[in-house]
Amino acid sequence: MRGSVQKKGKKWYAVVYDGIDPATGKYRRRWVQAGTRRADAERLVAELVQRAHRGEPVATEKITLAEYLTGRWLPVQRTRLRPSTFDSYRRTIDLHVIPALGCCPLDRLDPSDLDVFYADLLTNGSRRPGSSRGLAPKTVRNIHVMLNKALGDAARKGLVVRNPVALADPPSTSSRKRAEVKAWDADQLVVFLDAIGSHRLAPAFVLAAHTGMRRGEILGLRWADVDLAAGRISVRQALVSVAYEVSVTDVKTSTARRSIDIDPGVCGLLAHWRQVRTVERDGTPPEPDELVFVKADGSWVHPDVFSQIFDRTVARLDVPAISLHDLRHTHASLLLRAGVPVKVVSERLGHANVAFTMNVYQHVLPGMQAHAAGTFAELLDRRRRNGS
Repeated sequence: MRGSVQKKGKKWYAVVYDGIDPATGKYRRRWVQAGTRRADAERLVAELVQRAHRGEPVATEKITLAEYLTGRWLPVQRTRLRPSTFDSYRRTIDLHVIPALGCCPLDRLDPSDLDVFYADLLTNGSRRPGSSRGLAPKTVRNIHVMLNKALGDAARKGLVVRNPVALADPPSTSSRKRAEVKAWDADQLVVFLDAIGSHRLAPAFVLAAHTGMRRGEILGLRWADVDLAAGRISVRQALVSVAYEVSVTDVKTSTARRSIDIDPGVCGLLAHWRQVRTVERDGTPPEPDELVFVKADGSWVHPDVFSQIFDRTVARLDVPAISLHDLRHTHASLLLRAGVPVKVVSERLGHANVAFTMNVYQHVLPGMQAHAAGTFAELLDRRRRNGS
């Protein structure tokens, strides 16, 4: 096989000659779009010729991006991804990718097509009714990461000669403004806990406030994971909602699998909750593998319903409006302001590393550093007084 580069309009193409057509006696030529730069076309020609010499497949099948993503790539990913991640990919493809690029032939997709696609998502990518807002740069970059994986798989299997997504320019997130972390102070948290106290699921909200556990981790907690004698909770699984269907899955990461110490008051509350569940089970104590926080009939509590209980309670109170997830931020912020080491807080939250915790809660750290500076100065002053 041999090849050359040709230009049509503003686009350069790699043209490869693949033998003689026996029907016509003429050379067979395949045109592969390379972009707007001659150098890219020259590199592509060299790559195609080398691939042919190695006996590797060269794309010949004509399918659209939509046909590839929905008919070939997504079905394979179902068995490889967490259900929530797979559902996110599926919804992203249906909502954003197919309407904009679905009809494009897979082998004709160009980096410039993707650059325009990303720009459009940033300006008016929201699909909410009546909304003209764009998507956040991080969201668009996540779409880019998904497409890069999908087209990378297509290139590896010979469906395309190269991965055009790898040459596209996704939006940068390095300079974006970090979303403000919302959290209550101790007085506001007490107001909420007093208000929720009469609700049947009050112990679940108390545990969330005292541990910083995620919503799914609270609702996925089993009695086997509760050691009241040692005052310790083991986080091993989570109850998640995917397309409103509820299932139990492993926790997000290896660091999310953790043990959290709880105080005697929370231990007593959970012991009482166990008695409540025993009564609801007609005098039979709950089984070790049974979820701790369930409905009276033993069925699972839907995570969205759990959040709605929180939202309705907060709406009646004279406290700042925060989300259920912000109880986790409240737990961390209160501990950090009280001088608890960042490493301990990071371990309780199940973060990947201490640096991530410091980055998320940097709004708390300036006050801590001011206290540290004052403490250091006081140490020196005391030394000078003692030495004089």
